[in-house]
Amino acid sequence: MLEGSIIEAFKESVERSNPQHADNSNDVTQGIHGHLHHFAAGHHVWLNKFVPQLQSLAAKYHVGNYVAIRGTNQRIFESMPIYARLGMHILFYGREQVKLLEGNKRIEALLMEQSKREGQIYDSPESRSHIPSFIKTYNIDTNELLYPPDSPAYKNFNDFFYRKLKPGARPVQNPDHEFCSAADCRLVVYPAIHDAQTFWIKGDEFTVPALLGLDKSDPLCRALEGGSLASFRLAPSDYHRFHSLADVTVIGEPRNIPGQYFTVNPQAVNEKNLDVLSANKRSVLILNHDATNKKIAFVAVGALLVGSIQWTVSAGSKVRRGEELGYFAYGGSTVVAILEPGMVEWDSDLVANSAPRTPGKLGTETLMKVGWSIGKAPRK
Repeated sequence: MLEGSIIEAFKESVERSNPQHADNSNDVTQGIHGHLHHFAAGHHVWLNKFVPQLQSLAAKYHVGNYVAIRGTNQRIFESMPIYARLGMHILFYGREQVKLLEGNKRIEALLMEQSKREGQIYDSPESRSHIPSFIKTYNIDTNELLYPPDSPAYKNFNDFFYRKLKPGARPVQNPDHEFCSAADCRLVVYPAIHDAQTFWIKGDEFTVPALLGLDKSDPLCRALEGGSLASFRLAPSDYHRFHSLADVTVIGEPRNIPGQYFTVNPQAVNEKNLDVLSANKRSVLILNHDATNKKIAFVAVGALLVGSIQWTVSAGSKVRRGEELGYFAYGGSTVVAILEPGMVEWDSDLVANSAPRTPGKLGTETLMKVGWSIGKAPRK
């Protein structure tokens, strides 16, 4: 059965990231980080044993996403790593389009189990041996690292995954703009939450109260009604610390909401029958925007193989835009920010990219770095 084969392949890909695996050669592309272009002859014999038709599945369904390069008319294609592709096939498989496995407790338990397993593997001291291959595979700029790749500061792979950068590596651009990117990411922005639901977050159960884990009568939900939304999607190769998008004061402590470990790839976020953002494990931090005294809900959303969400600020912290708020342990992940109405006017190029060029199609994410301008306060 195809579903069972994909599940076994997914589990095997996780185990192959273990330095103690018999076939481990400190090559991350042999496990969860393999991409479509890594499917050279003989390179993934183990995977073809489980899912011989993976290449045809990849061709039939989505294997990646186009993203916009800011300041140009260029769009590039980013392929999914193996784990994300298998996670998609586990979630969607079968009939002419897809068969959705939402609510399948066995699948949900599998994704949680394997996400925790990956966290254990990458917390082990032996996992340090994967750092050089990870750097090579994703062409990571080591010149901006606070500590060099061979530093004892990295006691395991996860320490490198949520690595710190040198001061000044992510300067805040355009001082006259009040809002900046919260992450190295792929970004979409929408002036109104309704636009996000129309063009990007297609889950039929997505609402602000559902995302925040609150009743719709809660004062915060009422304050955010009709507000603006930004979604910052982090890929595994990205710097995985997230930062404040504005000058803010932290209100209260983060609130953790348990949930699933579904992939947050756009194909899942765009699926109308599945609301991955409010189904997944997440942590909510409320920020008070110093200039307007209005609220921002900053939601760190875990995803497939994400080990944990950690905050580096606490109640009452004053945080300048571009300063750190926290980080994700291993895995791709997403930050969703919801702002009260009238707070922000998103930069026009980001709005244009986020809206579909053709009716009925989807918008395009824009590649961003922490500190890059994303918007300003509306002119009065």
